[in-house]
Amino acid sequence: MPAQKTTALRLPHIVALYVGAVLGCGILILPGLTADIAGSGSIISWVLMSAISVPLALTMGFLAQKYPNEGGVSWFVRIAFNEQAGSLIGWFFLLSTIIGVPVLALTGAGYIAAAFGFSELVRIGIAGGVILLGLLLNYLGMKLSGQIQVIVVVTTIGILLGSFLGSLRAIDPANYIPVLPFGWMSVGYATSLIFWSFIGWEAVTHITVEFQDPKRDVVRATLIASAIISTLYILTAFAVVGTHSYGSGLSDVSLLRVIQLSFGSHGAVCTGFAALFVCIAPSITYIGAASRLGYSLSKTGYAPLFLSRLSGRYHTPVGGIIFLFICFSLIFLIYGTGLLPLTTLIQLPNATFILTYLGGCAAGLILLKDNRFTRIVSGVSLVLTGIIFFFVSFAMIFPVLITICWWIYLKIKMK
Repeated sequence: MPAQKTTALRLPHIVALYVGAVLGCGILILPGLTADIAGSGSIISWVLMSAISVPLALTMGFLAQKYPNEGGVSWFVRIAFNEQAGSLIGWFFLLSTIIGVPVLALTGAGYIAAAFGFSELVRIGIAGGVILLGLLLNYLGMKLSGQIQVIVVVTTIGILLGSFLGSLRAIDPANYIPVLPFGWMSVGYATSLIFWSFIGWEAVTHITVEFQDPKRDVVRATLIASAIISTLYILTAFAVVGTHSYGSGLSDVSLLRVIQLSFGSHGAVCTGFAALFVCIAPSITYIGAASRLGYSLSKTGYAPLFLSRLSGRYHTPVGGIIFLFICFSLIFLIYGTGLLPLTTLIQLPNATFILTYLGGCAAGLILLKDNRFTRIVSGVSLVLTGIIFFFVSFAMIFPVLITICWWIYLKIKMK
Protein backbone atom coordinates (compact mmCIF):
# COMPACT_ATOMS: atom_id res chain seq x y z
CA MET A 1 0.00 0.00 0.00
CA PRO A 2 1.19 3.59 -0.41
CA ALA A 3 4.20 4.55 1.66
CA GLN A 4 2.51 7.39 3.52
CA LYS A 5 0.35 4.88 5.45
CA THR A 6 3.25 3.00 7.01
CA THR A 7 5.30 3.59 10.18
CA ALA A 8 2.25 4.19 12.38
CA LEU A 9 2.32 1.41 14.97
CA ARG A 10 4.77 1.02 17.85
CA LEU A 11 5.50 -1.94 20.16
CA PRO A 12 2.50 -1.48 22.55
CA HIS A 13 0.14 -1.23 19.56
CA ILE A 14 1.70 -4.32 17.96
CA VAL A 15 1.44 -6.39 21.17
CA ALA A 16 -2.19 -5.30 21.48
CA LEU A 17 -2.87 -6.29 17.85
CA TYR A 18 -1.33 -9.73 18.43
CA VAL A 19 -3.20 -10.32 21.70
CA GLY A 20 -6.39 -8.98 20.19
CA ALA A 21 -6.08 -11.19 17.11
CA VAL A 22 -5.34 -14.40 19.00
CA LEU A 23 -7.33 -13.92 22.21
CA GLY A 24 -10.68 -14.20 20.49
CA CYS A 25 -14.01 -15.87 21.04
CA GLY A 26 -12.31 -19.20 21.69
CA ILE A 27 -11.79 -18.25 25.32
CA LEU A 28 -15.56 -17.75 25.68
CA ILE A 29 -16.62 -21.16 24.46
CA LEU A 30 -13.71 -23.63 24.12
CA PRO A 31 -12.65 -24.09 27.78
CA GLY A 32 -16.07 -25.62 28.49
CA LEU A 33 -16.28 -27.62 25.26
CA THR A 34 -12.80 -29.10 25.65
CA ALA A 35 -13.55 -29.95 29.29
CA ASP A 36 -16.60 -31.85 28.02
CA ILE A 37 -14.35 -33.80 25.66
CA ALA A 38 -11.31 -34.48 27.86
CA GLY A 39 -12.37 -33.58 31.40
CA SER A 40 -9.44 -32.46 33.51
CA GLY A 41 -7.19 -33.64 30.67
CA SER A 42 -8.31 -30.55 28.76
CA ILE A 43 -5.84 -28.52 30.83
CA ILE A 44 -3.09 -30.65 29.27
CA SER A 45 -4.55 -29.79 25.85
CA TRP A 46 -4.31 -26.07 26.59
CA VAL A 47 -0.72 -26.42 27.83
CA LEU A 48 0.21 -28.48 24.75
CA MET A 49 -1.35 -25.99 22.35
CA SER A 50 0.32 -23.11 24.19
CA ALA A 51 3.69 -24.80 23.64
CA ILE A 52 2.87 -25.66 20.01
CA SER A 53 1.82 -22.08 19.32
CA VAL A 54 5.25 -20.63 20.19
CA PRO A 55 7.13 -21.96 17.11
CA LEU A 56 4.06 -21.20 14.98
CA ALA A 57 3.98 -17.62 16.22
CA LEU A 58 7.73 -17.20 15.84
CA THR A 59 7.66 -18.54 12.28
CA MET A 60 5.03 -15.97 11.33
CA GLY A 61 7.01 -13.32 13.21
CA PHE A 62 10.33 -14.12 11.51
CA LEU A 63 8.71 -14.08 8.07
CA ALA A 64 6.86 -10.82 8.75
CA GLN A 65 10.07 -9.29 10.08
CA LYS A 66 12.02 -10.20 6.95
CA TYR A 67 9.29 -9.78 4.31
CA PRO A 68 6.71 -7.19 5.48
CA ASN A 69 3.86 -7.05 2.98
CA GLU A 70 0.07 -6.62 2.91
CA GLY A 71 -0.20 -10.12 1.43
CA GLY A 72 1.02 -11.73 4.67
CA VAL A 73 1.28 -15.53 4.44
CA SER A 74 0.04 -15.38 0.85
CA TRP A 75 3.05 -13.22 -0.02
CA PHE A 76 5.48 -15.54 1.79
CA VAL A 77 4.17 -18.54 -0.15
CA ARG A 78 4.24 -16.56 -3.38
CA ILE A 79 7.94 -15.65 -3.15
CA ALA A 80 8.92 -19.07 -1.74
CA PHE A 81 7.07 -21.15 -4.35
CA ASN A 82 4.99 -19.43 -7.05
CA GLU A 83 2.22 -16.90 -7.63
CA GLN A 84 -0.56 -19.48 -7.95
CA ALA A 85 0.23 -21.19 -4.64
CA GLY A 86 0.43 -17.81 -2.91
CA SER A 87 -2.89 -16.68 -4.31
CA LEU A 88 -4.62 -19.92 -3.20
CA ILE A 89 -3.32 -19.48 0.35
CA GLY A 90 -4.55 -15.89 0.18
CA TRP A 91 -8.02 -17.04 -0.83
CA PHE A 92 -7.99 -19.57 2.03
CA PHE A 93 -7.35 -16.79 4.54
CA LEU A 94 -9.68 -14.24 2.97
CA LEU A 95 -12.68 -16.58 2.76
CA SER A 96 -11.98 -17.99 6.22
CA THR A 97 -12.24 -14.45 7.56
CA ILE A 98 -15.68 -13.83 6.09
CA ILE A 99 -16.97 -16.67 8.30
CA GLY A 100 -14.56 -16.37 11.22
CA VAL A 101 -15.29 -12.73 12.04
CA PRO A 102 -19.10 -13.13 12.21
CA VAL A 103 -18.62 -16.29 14.28
CA LEU A 104 -16.51 -14.53 16.90
CA ALA A 105 -18.91 -11.57 16.96
CA LEU A 106 -21.92 -13.87 17.40
CA THR A 107 -20.15 -15.83 20.12
CA GLY A 108 -19.33 -12.69 22.08
CA ALA A 109 -22.82 -11.31 21.53
CA GLY A 110 -24.23 -14.64 22.72
CA TYR A 111 -22.57 -14.11 26.07
CA ILE A 112 -24.08 -10.66 26.35
CA ALA A 113 -27.50 -12.02 25.40
CA ALA A 114 -27.21 -14.82 27.97
CA ALA A 115 -26.06 -12.42 30.69
CA PHE A 116 -28.83 -9.87 30.15
CA GLY A 117 -31.61 -12.07 28.77
CA PHE A 118 -31.64 -10.53 25.29
CA SER A 119 -33.41 -12.17 22.34
CA GLU A 120 -31.66 -13.84 19.41
CA LEU A 121 -32.49 -10.86 17.21
CA VAL A 122 -30.76 -8.51 19.66
CA ARG A 123 -27.79 -10.89 19.71
CA ILE A 124 -27.44 -10.61 15.94
CA GLY A 125 -27.79 -6.83 16.20
CA ILE A 126 -24.99 -6.62 18.79
CA ALA A 127 -22.75 -8.85 16.64
CA GLY A 128 -23.48 -6.64 13.63
CA GLY A 129 -22.56 -3.56 15.66
CA VAL A 130 -19.22 -5.11 16.62
CA ILE A 131 -18.40 -5.79 12.99
CA LEU A 132 -19.51 -2.34 11.85
CA LEU A 133 -17.17 -0.84 14.45
CA GLY A 134 -14.30 -2.97 13.14
CA LEU A 135 -15.04 -1.93 9.56
CA LEU A 136 -15.23 1.75 10.51
CA LEU A 137 -11.98 1.74 12.48
CA ASN A 138 -10.14 0.05 9.63
CA TYR A 139 -11.59 2.57 7.18
CA LEU A 140 -10.25 5.40 9.37
CA GLY A 141 -6.78 3.81 9.51
CA MET A 142 -4.55 1.42 11.47
CA LYS A 143 -3.12 4.07 13.79
CA LEU A 144 -6.52 4.76 15.35
CA SER A 145 -7.30 1.03 15.32
CA GLY A 146 -4.05 0.29 17.18
CA GLN A 147 -4.81 2.89 19.86
CA ILE A 148 -8.32 1.51 20.41
CA GLN A 149 -6.88 -2.02 20.46
CA VAL A 150 -4.58 -1.18 23.39
CA ILE A 151 -7.55 -0.02 25.48
CA VAL A 152 -9.65 -3.05 24.51
CA VAL A 153 -6.89 -5.58 25.24
CA VAL A 154 -5.91 -4.09 28.60
CA THR A 155 -9.56 -4.13 29.69
CA THR A 156 -9.98 -7.74 28.53
CA ILE A 157 -6.88 -8.90 30.40
CA GLY A 158 -8.06 -7.16 33.56
CA ILE A 159 -11.48 -8.83 33.45
CA LEU A 160 -10.07 -12.31 32.75
CA LEU A 161 -7.43 -12.10 35.47
CA GLY A 162 -9.99 -10.78 37.93
CA SER A 163 -12.32 -13.65 37.03
CA PHE A 164 -9.63 -16.26 37.68
CA LEU A 165 -8.58 -14.78 41.01
CA GLY A 166 -12.19 -14.47 42.11
CA SER A 167 -12.93 -18.11 41.21
CA LEU A 168 -10.12 -19.53 43.38
CA ARG A 169 -12.37 -19.83 46.42
CA ALA A 170 -14.83 -21.99 44.44
CA ILE A 171 -12.24 -24.42 43.06
CA ASP A 172 -12.44 -28.03 44.32
CA PRO A 173 -9.13 -29.96 43.86
CA ALA A 174 -11.16 -33.17 43.45
CA ASN A 175 -12.29 -31.88 40.04
CA TYR A 176 -8.76 -32.36 38.68
CA ILE A 177 -8.79 -36.12 39.41
CA PRO A 178 -8.41 -38.32 37.40
CA VAL A 179 -6.02 -36.42 35.17
CA LEU A 180 -6.99 -38.32 32.00
CA PRO A 181 -10.58 -39.49 32.49
CA PHE A 182 -11.15 -40.13 28.76
CA GLY A 183 -7.63 -41.09 27.62
CA TRP A 184 -5.00 -39.44 25.45
CA MET A 185 -7.11 -39.48 22.28
CA SER A 186 -9.54 -37.08 23.92
CA VAL A 187 -6.61 -34.78 24.70
CA GLY A 188 -5.55 -34.91 21.03
CA TYR A 189 -9.02 -34.07 19.76
CA ALA A 190 -9.41 -31.27 22.31
CA THR A 191 -6.02 -29.88 21.21
CA SER A 192 -7.15 -29.78 17.57
CA LEU A 193 -10.21 -27.75 18.61
CA ILE A 194 -8.06 -25.41 20.69
CA PHE A 195 -6.07 -24.55 17.55
CA TRP A 196 -8.98 -22.20 16.79
CA SER A 197 -8.03 -20.23 19.93
CA PHE A 198 -4.44 -19.75 18.81
CA ILE A 199 -4.97 -18.58 15.25
CA GLY A 200 -4.31 -14.91 14.69
CA TRP A 201 -0.53 -14.76 14.40
CA GLU A 202 -0.95 -15.00 10.65
CA ALA A 203 -3.44 -12.11 10.61
CA VAL A 204 -0.95 -9.54 11.88
CA THR A 205 1.51 -10.43 9.09
CA HIS A 206 -0.79 -8.52 6.73
CA ILE A 207 -0.38 -5.34 8.78
CA THR A 208 3.43 -5.30 9.27
CA VAL A 209 3.82 -2.60 6.60
CA GLU A 210 2.04 -0.33 9.11
CA PHE A 211 4.67 -0.96 11.83
CA GLN A 212 7.14 1.75 12.72
CA ASP A 213 10.08 -0.69 12.99
CA PRO A 214 9.10 -4.26 12.01
CA LYS A 215 12.66 -5.62 12.14
CA ARG A 216 12.96 -4.60 15.80
CA ASP A 217 9.43 -5.04 17.10
CA VAL A 218 7.77 -8.03 15.39
CA VAL A 219 9.56 -10.85 17.23
CA ARG A 220 9.59 -8.94 20.52
CA ALA A 221 5.86 -8.37 20.27
CA THR A 222 5.30 -12.02 19.31
CA LEU A 223 7.05 -13.32 22.43
CA ILE A 224 5.35 -10.86 24.78
CA ALA A 225 1.91 -11.55 23.32
CA SER A 226 2.49 -15.32 23.36
CA ALA A 227 3.28 -15.26 27.07
CA ILE A 228 0.20 -13.15 27.86
CA ILE A 229 -2.16 -15.26 25.75
CA SER A 230 -0.95 -18.65 26.98
CA THR A 231 -1.17 -17.55 30.60
CA LEU A 232 -4.74 -16.30 30.22
CA TYR A 233 -5.89 -19.43 28.39
CA ILE A 234 -4.37 -21.87 30.87
CA LEU A 235 -5.67 -19.96 33.89
CA THR A 236 -9.17 -19.89 32.37
CA ALA A 237 -9.08 -23.65 31.64
CA PHE A 238 -7.82 -24.28 35.17
CA ALA A 239 -10.74 -22.28 36.61
CA VAL A 240 -13.37 -23.93 34.38
CA VAL A 241 -12.27 -27.45 35.33
CA GLY A 242 -11.64 -26.60 38.98
CA THR A 243 -15.11 -25.10 39.44
CA HIS A 244 -16.68 -27.74 37.14
CA SER A 245 -18.20 -25.00 35.00
CA TYR A 246 -18.98 -27.38 32.16
CA GLY A 247 -21.45 -30.12 31.31
CA SER A 248 -25.10 -30.00 30.28
CA GLY A 249 -26.21 -26.40 29.74
CA LEU A 250 -22.89 -24.96 30.91
CA SER A 251 -20.18 -25.77 28.37
CA ASP A 252 -21.20 -23.10 25.84
CA VAL A 253 -21.14 -20.41 28.54
CA SER A 254 -18.48 -21.79 30.88
CA LEU A 255 -16.75 -18.44 31.30
CA LEU A 256 -20.10 -16.91 32.27
CA ARG A 257 -20.31 -19.27 35.24
CA VAL A 258 -16.69 -18.60 36.26
CA ILE A 259 -17.30 -14.84 36.18
CA GLN A 260 -20.52 -15.22 38.17
CA LEU A 261 -18.65 -17.24 40.79
CA SER A 262 -16.02 -14.48 40.91
CA PHE A 263 -18.23 -11.37 40.93
CA GLY A 264 -21.52 -12.68 42.30
CA SER A 265 -24.54 -10.52 41.42
CA HIS A 266 -22.35 -8.29 39.26
CA GLY A 267 -21.24 -11.28 37.17
CA ALA A 268 -23.67 -10.59 34.34
CA VAL A 269 -22.35 -7.07 33.82
CA CYS A 270 -18.74 -8.26 33.93
CA THR A 271 -19.56 -11.07 31.49
CA GLY A 272 -21.17 -8.63 29.10
CA PHE A 273 -18.13 -6.36 29.09
CA ALA A 274 -15.71 -9.30 28.81
CA ALA A 275 -17.57 -10.74 25.82
CA LEU A 276 -17.84 -7.33 24.18
CA PHE A 277 -14.13 -6.58 24.43
CA VAL A 278 -13.06 -10.13 23.55
CA CYS A 279 -14.99 -10.05 20.27
CA ILE A 280 -14.14 -6.45 19.33
CA ALA A 281 -10.37 -6.94 19.50
CA PRO A 282 -9.95 -9.74 16.92
CA SER A 283 -12.63 -8.22 14.69
CA ILE A 284 -10.48 -5.10 14.29
CA THR A 285 -7.35 -7.10 13.47
CA TYR A 286 -8.93 -9.64 11.11
CA ILE A 287 -10.89 -7.03 9.18
CA GLY A 288 -7.69 -5.03 8.77
CA ALA A 289 -5.77 -8.12 7.66
CA ALA A 290 -8.43 -9.36 5.22
CA SER A 291 -9.02 -5.97 3.60
CA ARG A 292 -5.28 -5.52 3.05
CA LEU A 293 -4.95 -9.06 1.72
CA GLY A 294 -7.75 -8.36 -0.74
CA TYR A 295 -5.83 -5.28 -1.86
CA SER A 296 -2.66 -7.36 -2.34
CA LEU A 297 -4.42 -10.16 -4.26
CA SER A 298 -6.15 -7.63 -6.48
CA LYS A 299 -2.92 -5.76 -7.26
CA THR A 300 -1.26 -9.03 -8.31
CA GLY A 301 -4.23 -9.98 -10.52
CA TYR A 302 -5.61 -12.85 -8.43
CA ALA A 303 -8.74 -11.09 -7.17
CA PRO A 304 -11.23 -8.66 -8.73
CA LEU A 305 -9.87 -5.17 -9.41
CA PHE A 306 -12.48 -3.65 -7.10
CA LEU A 307 -10.58 -4.95 -4.05
CA SER A 308 -7.60 -2.69 -4.84
CA ARG A 309 -9.69 0.46 -4.48
CA LEU A 310 -8.32 2.85 -1.81
CA SER A 311 -9.99 5.61 0.16
CA GLY A 312 -8.94 8.97 -1.23
CA ARG A 313 -8.95 10.53 2.24
CA TYR A 314 -7.53 7.80 4.51
CA HIS A 315 -5.64 5.68 1.93
CA THR A 316 -7.23 2.55 3.42
CA PRO A 317 -8.46 -0.44 1.33
CA VAL A 318 -12.09 0.65 0.99
CA GLY A 319 -12.75 -1.92 -1.76
CA GLY A 320 -11.82 -4.76 0.59
CA ILE A 321 -13.85 -3.23 3.41
CA ILE A 322 -16.96 -3.01 1.23
CA PHE A 323 -16.42 -6.61 0.06
CA LEU A 324 -16.17 -7.79 3.68
CA PHE A 325 -19.30 -5.87 4.65
CA ILE A 326 -21.28 -7.66 1.91
CA CYS A 327 -19.90 -11.08 2.87
CA PHE A 328 -20.49 -10.53 6.60
CA SER A 329 -24.09 -9.53 5.85
CA LEU A 330 -24.62 -12.78 3.93
CA ILE A 331 -23.24 -14.86 6.82
CA PHE A 332 -25.57 -13.10 9.27
CA LEU A 333 -28.46 -13.78 6.89
CA ILE A 334 -27.57 -17.49 6.69
CA TYR A 335 -27.25 -17.71 10.47
CA GLY A 336 -30.43 -15.73 11.09
CA THR A 337 -32.50 -18.02 8.86
CA GLY A 338 -31.20 -21.09 10.71
CA LEU A 339 -29.58 -22.70 7.64
CA LEU A 340 -26.29 -23.21 9.49
CA PRO A 341 -25.98 -23.19 13.30
CA LEU A 342 -23.07 -21.50 15.05
CA THR A 343 -21.56 -24.88 16.02
CA THR A 344 -21.17 -25.68 12.31
CA LEU A 345 -19.99 -22.23 11.27
CA ILE A 346 -17.26 -22.23 13.93
CA GLN A 347 -15.71 -25.39 12.49
CA LEU A 348 -15.76 -24.48 8.78
CA PRO A 349 -12.77 -22.06 8.76
CA ASN A 350 -10.64 -24.34 10.94
CA ALA A 351 -9.20 -26.39 8.06
CA THR A 352 -8.42 -23.34 5.92
CA PHE A 353 -6.71 -21.54 8.79
CA ILE A 354 -4.57 -24.65 9.42
CA LEU A 355 -3.73 -24.86 5.70
CA THR A 356 -2.72 -21.20 5.81
CA TYR A 357 -0.28 -22.02 8.60
CA LEU A 358 1.00 -25.07 6.71
CA GLY A 359 1.71 -22.84 3.71
CA GLY A 360 3.47 -20.26 5.88
CA CYS A 361 5.60 -22.83 7.68
CA ALA A 362 6.59 -24.47 4.37
CA ALA A 363 7.55 -21.05 3.04
CA GLY A 364 9.58 -20.47 6.20
CA LEU A 365 11.74 -23.53 5.46
CA ILE A 366 12.79 -21.89 2.21
CA LEU A 367 12.83 -18.18 3.04
CA LEU A 368 14.47 -18.54 6.46
CA LYS A 369 17.09 -21.14 5.46
CA ASP A 370 19.99 -18.72 6.01
CA ASN A 371 19.56 -19.03 9.79
CA ARG A 372 19.69 -22.48 11.40
CA PHE A 373 17.46 -21.53 14.34
CA THR A 374 14.69 -19.97 12.23
CA ARG A 375 14.83 -22.94 9.84
CA ILE A 376 14.41 -25.38 12.75
CA VAL A 377 11.52 -23.33 14.14
CA SER A 378 9.81 -23.41 10.74
CA GLY A 379 10.33 -27.16 10.43
CA VAL A 380 8.96 -27.87 13.90
CA SER A 381 5.96 -25.64 13.15
CA LEU A 382 5.30 -27.47 9.87
CA VAL A 383 5.36 -30.90 11.54
CA LEU A 384 3.18 -29.85 14.48
CA THR A 385 0.63 -28.13 12.24
CA GLY A 386 0.56 -31.18 9.98
CA ILE A 387 -0.23 -33.41 12.96
CA ILE A 388 -3.10 -31.14 14.00
CA PHE A 389 -4.43 -31.19 10.44
CA PHE A 390 -5.08 -34.94 10.72
CA PHE A 391 -7.75 -34.21 13.34
CA VAL A 392 -9.74 -32.04 10.91
CA SER A 393 -12.94 -33.81 9.87
CA PHE A 394 -15.79 -32.51 7.68
CA ALA A 395 -14.29 -28.99 7.74
CA MET A 396 -12.09 -30.13 4.81
CA ILE A 397 -15.12 -29.46 2.62
CA PHE A 398 -14.54 -25.71 2.93
CA PRO A 399 -10.98 -25.53 1.49
CA VAL A 400 -12.02 -27.95 -1.26
CA LEU A 401 -14.85 -25.63 -2.28
CA ILE A 402 -12.52 -22.61 -2.10
CA THR A 403 -9.98 -24.39 -4.32
CA ILE A 404 -12.66 -25.17 -6.91
CA CYS A 405 -13.86 -21.54 -6.93
CA TRP A 406 -10.26 -20.29 -7.15
CA TRP A 407 -9.57 -22.60 -10.11
CA ILE A 408 -12.74 -21.50 -11.92
CA TYR A 409 -11.85 -17.82 -11.34
CA LEU A 410 -8.38 -18.31 -12.83
CA LYS A 411 -9.80 -20.16 -15.84
CA ILE A 412 -12.30 -17.35 -16.51
CA LYS A 413 -9.62 -14.68 -16.03
CA MET A 414 -7.25 -16.39 -18.47
CA LYS A 415 -9.85 -16.41 -21.30
